Amino acid sequence: QVQLVESGGGLVQAGGSLRLSCAASGRTFSNYAMGWFRQAPGKEREFVAAINRSGGATYYVDSVKGRFTISRDNAKNTVYLQMNSLKPEDTAIHYCAASPLGAGSRSTTDYNYWGQGTQVTVSS
Repeated sequence: QVQLVESGGGLVQAGGSLRLSCAASGRTFSNYAMGWFRQAPGKEREFVAAINRSGGATYYVDSVKGRFTISRDNAKNTVYLQMNSLKPEDTAIHYCAASPLGAGSRSTTDYNYWGQGTQVTVSS
């Protein structure tokens, strides 16, 4: 089992930045690819970013490319999402997730473990 806890969400003005963190425990963190997803009110959960086990490959949804950066520190069992140039449409609950297959994926079905989420609100 893997337990994931997100932090770093909050309220920020449009154009501002936030860094989300996801701390993992329970199993060897480096064996898992990690992903970030988000869900806005009334909408389906959406893929945001993913990173492979070593951190050498990253993937993003088109709407955040150039603004968001996913990274990981395997020594600290933590994955991060640096969010710059935030827009009101980024407002959502953000979830981190772990995939035992070790490769990044856009699909929720490839992730076995999920955190409880952290709220990101971007004001105009």
